[in-house]
Parts: sequence; C-alpha cells; structure tokens
Amino acid sequence: MKPVNSEHAAFGIGCYTVPEAARLLKIAPLNIRRWLGGYSYKASGEEAFSPPLWTPQLPKIESHIELGFRDLIELRFVAAFLKAGLNLFTIRSCLQYARECVNDDRPFSTRRFQTDGKTIFLEGLQRSGETELLDLKRRQYALKDIIEGSFKELDIEHDAVVRWRPFNGKHSIVIDPKRSFGQPIAAQYGVPTVTLCEALEAEKSVERVAFLYEVSTSAVKDAAQYEKQLQAA
Repeated sequence: MKPVNSEHAAFGIGCYTVPEAARLLKIAPLNIRRWLGGYSYKASGEEAFSPPLWTPQLPKIESHIELGFRDLIELRFVAAFLKAGLNLFTIRSCLQYARECVNDDRPFSTRRFQTDGKTIFLEGLQRSGETELLDLKRRQYALKDIIEGSFKELDIEHDAVVRWRPFNGKHSIVIDPKRSFGQPIAAQYGVPTVTLCEALEAEKSVERVAFLYEVSTSAVKDAAQYEKQLQAA
C-alpha cells in the first residue's frame, strides 16, 4: 500500500515506484534511477556527474523516486530513442530544445510533439552540434517511426497525453492516471489486470473469473495476455 501522503499527491497524476515503472516499460530499474536520479561517472580520469533528465512529478518518498504518469510516458520515449541508436547526451540536448519549443517540461508527451516531433528533434540535433555524428537521412525515418508508432497507443486531451493503451493499442486495457492511480486496468470495468490474471491462475476458468468480477470473458483474456507479456519481458 502506498503512503497516504503519496496517494493525495498522486490523485489524477498516477503514482509509480521505479520497479513498477520498469515493469510497465519493460526496461531495467537501474536505467530509470540513473535517468531521473542522476549518476556519477569518470571522464578522462576525473569524477563527473550526469544530472537527471528532469525532476519527477512526485516528491521522493524517503530516498525512493516516485513517478507520475507523464514521467512514465516521457521515459517510454527516452527508451525508444535509445533503442533506435541515439545516445543519452543527444536525447538530453533534444529534450531541452523540445521544452523550449513546446513550453512544457515534459515535451515528448504533448500534442505538439506528436505533430512536429521529428522536426523538433532534428532541429535539436543540429543545435547541439551532433549532426556530424549522425546519418540524418536514416535517423529521420527512425524518428518518424518511433513517434508515429508510440502515439498510436496514446490518447491526447488538452494538448497532453492522458491515457496509454499498452496492450498493442487495444482499448480493452488502459493506463489512466485518473483511475486506480494509473495502474493497468480493464478499461470498461476498472478492475486491475493483475487482479484478473491472478484470479485466472487460481480459478483456472475464464468464465468463473468473469462471473466473480462482473466483467466480460474477453476482458479476462486480454488482461491475462497483457500480464503475461509483462512477465515475459
């Protein structure tokens, strides 16, 4: 159970510990701690520090990083850009430029980035002086695919991402910060996917679980498949 003060702070924002966010994003918890907590490293024999990419929406609980929903979506883009071959220095530079363009501390999860993300990112690359290190023609296609593919699973309202449909973009499973503190749920019924999956493991019957939780059999099946995808990552 999350602390009471965390619940109040997270109302409508979502609330995720680093392990929870890592599970949903299918990335290593250490990466999230480094990206949002900063880290030390040696450069030319000297100790250096890489600051956080941004300050999370929620305050730390003791020394533990707590993330909001928008943090989760921003991290999803950071992980996708890294997977495409961009380095963290380049992403940091483009993130800063995107903030200036979009006027939002979390620019990747905005409507403006959905429409102009590729242009903003490439202009950020040029401003950072990284263009000589990149095959821009090849990167343009990669950036376009990442941005368009990512936004297919995201719902935008009032110029910012408000929901994520993480089960292959289907509407049956949703991550919505205004519902269940942003945990994955069966969208129509509000039951956490992990609850339906665990019930199915115990009952061994889709129909029985559907009856017990007053949901459709398709909701049970999708919840179970989604949770298995997370477990397999």
